[in-house]
Amino acid sequence: MATFTPRNVFPALNSLPRSYFLGHHKAGLDKMKTMLSHIDLVIECRDYRIPLSSRNPLFEENLAGRERLIVYTKQDLGSWGHSRDKNRERLIQEFQRPSSVLFSDYKDKASVRKVLEFARAHAAAANSLTGSRMMIVGMPNVGKSSMLNALRGVGVHKGKVAHTGAQPGVTRKVGTTVKIIEGEGSGEGVYLMDTPGVFIPYVPNAESMLKLALCGSVKDTIIAPTTLADYLLYYLNIYDPSTYVEYSPPTNDVVQLLDLVAKKTGRLQKGGTSDLEASALWLIQRWRNGHLGRFLLDEVTQATLEAERRANESAGVSLNQGRKMMKELRKQKSMRKHLKTQ
Repeated sequence: MATFTPRNVFPALNSLPRSYFLGHHKAGLDKMKTMLSHIDLVIECRDYRIPLSSRNPLFEENLAGRERLIVYTKQDLGSWGHSRDKNRERLIQEFQRPSSVLFSDYKDKASVRKVLEFARAHAAAANSLTGSRMMIVGMPNVGKSSMLNALRGVGVHKGKVAHTGAQPGVTRKVGTTVKIIEGEGSGEGVYLMDTPGVFIPYVPNAESMLKLALCGSVKDTIIAPTTLADYLLYYLNIYDPSTYVEYSPPTNDVVQLLDLVAKKTGRLQKGGTSDLEASALWLIQRWRNGHLGRFLLDEVTQATLEAERRANESAGVSLNQGRKMMKELRKQKSMRKHLKTQ
């Protein structure tokens, strides 16, 4: 039997959409800016599986002037808690200085308590009789509302107040503040404000867009599910091809994999043909829920972090720049379509 060799590079897809910056994203960001004078701490959530790609520079640009705690959510989906994971987390903490960094899983009360302890210490240092107001922000579907619910449940033992869902866009407006820590003495306690996820105006790297889409930061209709499934297969093969062995032998052919998944799970169309799109969505959701291994899509090393730092210093895409870039991309796409019809 021939030895299986995974692909060492994923083909470039420069025609992919490069933005998911919607009207309620801008409205939410504008509202956050008006509320900033009442906020003591900004808690920014990023996805543990894409610690670099899920950073949104708009938050640093528009919410400057407030202390920031960065929480990498969904740790359970990317870490086994091994020394390699711990070393990677240490690199990220050093990279994000002077901002404080925590890694969390909203289902793990111990990690939720660490966030609460940070918030409590920050509020105590402020020593305000009117309590402390904090704001939770992040890209779409990185787990902000789930974290808020967990902080409220562990902190004041009360039920969910923020709606959550598998697709982005569940939270569309800046919400009211909810208490997450009871006050001591005459203090009012700590309150946290939920906000809508805000996407980057323009994603300059097509592969970063694939990573964000695979992790659920854009709706599954924006990029073809079979394309996302192929990107997932690329990473599964690098990580461990045996993760999908119950559906298919190791393969680089996504159509072969999806065909076998469809037959195995009964996702068939009329006439018994395989529903490849439904199978792709099912496979993606299996990975998102942690059933196909735990690994990162972003490579985190000293070298990649230094490259990220240089890119951040030389880049910086404003809202207007993002709109211009998207307009130019649409113009080029329209011209290509027109040429094909000639």
